[in-house]
Amino acid sequence: MFTGIIEGMGSITAIRSVGQARRLAITADYGLEGTRVGDSIAVSGACLTAVMISGKRFEADVSPETIARTTFGVARAGERVNLERALRFSDRLDGHLVSGHIDGIGIIKAIGTKANATILTIGVEAALSRYMIEKGSVAVDGISLTINQFTANRFEVSIIPHTWLATTLRLKKIGAAVNIETDMIGKYVERFSSGRGGEKTAPANRSDTVDNDLISKKGYL
Repeated sequence: MFTGIIEGMGSITAIRSVGQARRLAITADYGLEGTRVGDSIAVSGACLTAVMISGKRFEADVSPETIARTTFGVARAGERVNLERALRFSDRLDGHLVSGHIDGIGIIKAIGTKANATILTIGVEAALSRYMIEKGSVAVDGISLTINQFTANRFEVSIIPHTWLATTLRLKKIGAAVNIETDMIGKYVERFSSGRGGEKTAPANRSDTVDNDLISKKGYL
């Protein structure tokens, strides 16, 4: 689990194809003391497992599923990435709960400014925007951001100067692809309220099934 607060940046130094999968070698801009083989590191928002660590360099395997859902399918050696090591139970949760499981790819449609903030407009498919709400959270390339406004196919976020300078967002141009992870709470709420998926493990006549009728009776709708 991650927070979406980026520790620092790094660079992809090598990419090796292993069948339909890939192995990435990444060199961090900061020390990785205390990080061990098997630990999780979010690389531009995607949760990867370190399989080799040497100083500031680590290697991680990327599965075909991750390649299909993220920008790693078009990644190149020399590309800059955002890095965050996994949340510890003793840490402050400064961003929001980020799983590192990317839902899909967004495309930067516009870059503007408002006072001290940089405004990004990012295009997404409706399958992603359905889990967005105004002032809700979204992770863009692993960065925890707040949604200013959204439509069925795009959303807008404000980037403060610190985040702009400390992450790869300042290197992105209009048309660049970014990894998107929507708020996991919305996905769970949708599943519970719709009754989709999975076999029932409780009797079918239970009266406390979570559905729209129950939510309405409890005063939440």
